[in-house]
Amino acid sequence: MLNNWRSIKAAITSICHEVLSHKKHHHTESITMDTLDKIQEKRNEKAAINTSRTRAEKATTQNEYTDGNKQVKWSITTDKRERAGSIDSQSTNYYDENNH
Repeated sequence: MLNNWRSIKAAITSICHEVLSHKKHHHTESITMDTLDKIQEKRNEKAAINTSRTRAEKATTQNEYTDGNKQVKWSITTDKRERAGSIDSQSTNYYDENNH
């Protein structure tokens, strides 16, 4: 009976995690895999802040999170600029090919 209950509990728990977990974001072409890795690190640092017990530990993890957050924002901005630049160059090339 106890083993049966454990298997039922495991099944319910896994389904709840699938339904209630973080949203699975489908990244656009403008965001690189490196940026997605940095975003995941940022989430892990945020979880570390929430699980910190002492104020000193919380302060150090908060500083790490802040630095990581700045890197993520910078990386996303860079990715968007590169994507916009590539789209601009593609449209320019297309225009040149079709008009000359």
